[in-house]
Amino acid sequence: MRSAPLRRRTLAALTAGTAGLLALTACSGGGGFDEGGDAGASATSSGGGDLRVLIGSSGDAETEAVNAAVDAWASDSGTKATVTVASDLAQELSQGFASGDPADVFYVSADAFQGYAANGSLLAYGDQLAAKDDFYPSLVDQFSYDGKLYCAPKDFSTLALVINTDDWAAAGLTDADIPTTWDQLTSAAGKLTADGRTGLGFSGEYARIGVFLAQAGGAMVSEDGTTATVNSDENVAGLTYVKDLLTSGSGAYASTLGTGWGGEAFGTNKAAMTIEGNWITGAMKNDYPDVKYKVVPLPAGPGGQGTLQFTNCWGIAADSPNQEAAIDLVQSLVATDQQLAFSKAFGVMPSVKSAADGWRALYPDMSAFIDSADFAQNVVNAQGAGDVITDFNAQLEGLATGDPKAILDSVQTSLQAALDDAS
Repeated sequence: MRSAPLRRRTLAALTAGTAGLLALTACSGGGGFDEGGDAGASATSSGGGDLRVLIGSSGDAETEAVNAAVDAWASDSGTKATVTVASDLAQELSQGFASGDPADVFYVSADAFQGYAANGSLLAYGDQLAAKDDFYPSLVDQFSYDGKLYCAPKDFSTLALVINTDDWAAAGLTDADIPTTWDQLTSAAGKLTADGRTGLGFSGEYARIGVFLAQAGGAMVSEDGTTATVNSDENVAGLTYVKDLLTSGSGAYASTLGTGWGGEAFGTNKAAMTIEGNWITGAMKNDYPDVKYKVVPLPAGPGGQGTLQFTNCWGIAADSPNQEAAIDLVQSLVATDQQLAFSKAFGVMPSVKSAADGWRALYPDMSAFIDSADFAQNVVNAQGAGDVITDFNAQLEGLATGDPKAILDSVQTSLQAALDDAS
């Protein structure tokens, strides 16, 4: 999906894959509404005119697929629509909102969503979608604000365990040894650590380490999103397990291995296993075609199975003069057949449950990613949480010699302050 670490991180955010990687920040105003304005209370506009669609693209395959889908809709509807690929999506969205002349339809990342919804930049059109009940419930939660589904989940990614099958066999491991518990993961990682290679290599950031918090039964915030739960006993257990992996030598951060991300550590055989999203398949095909691997669900911790998911949505501007056409366009873009066409073109996982079997048929060896949707946890997307996660990531760099409880206590304080400020 990218040939260098930065490109892969960008792709993860753009095609649902890595949260916080596109730090879209809400502008101080937008949509012609005051702070906290309710765009959903206004009747949708139908003033006619062309539609402008603004996307952030992972590459030519995604750009061509979106163009083809939009062109097909335009031909059927009789409304002209033009797709523009942003060079800096955050900046271009903010400029459009500030000027009162944004694109009509655009990508919105999970970490930017609440800010844009709160300041009135977005139309709350989700209840008008035929696919509303077909979206995965956790994706609906991610893009709901004040009880309303604001925008259609575009696609999503989950994290799974990726295993080098040659290393696995060389260590005397079989399918019966595929880890389903933390103890089994520890054992397998230890056996795979040999010849200068670590058993498990992963990026040292919340967007990967957070899976262990979820597996311990923890979460960063309460279900209602108002209370930080960062320093819960469950999260302490999860982070302590990660520290144990690091100090044992059977686990290591990708940066410690001299690589930019887990996929690079895995592809260069500095790690026999990694924790990554379905975007890794493009990197393996393009950059490491000779590496044989398999993808399996992440093991369960004391709290059960858990992973993280990453997603974007199709936003519609509160200032769009032709919202009815914009909604109709989005209806076509999230339809089951169209989402599967996107999946075939550039690998993303559909946001609707009705397309799950179709995705499994396209990518039978990758089914663990979509199967993990059943126990996936959203990443934190509260207003102001971006800076908190940045600080969390900085503290995680020193986890091997640090105190998991002290780290989580610090983040607890910061995240609760951000939640209080947003309320």
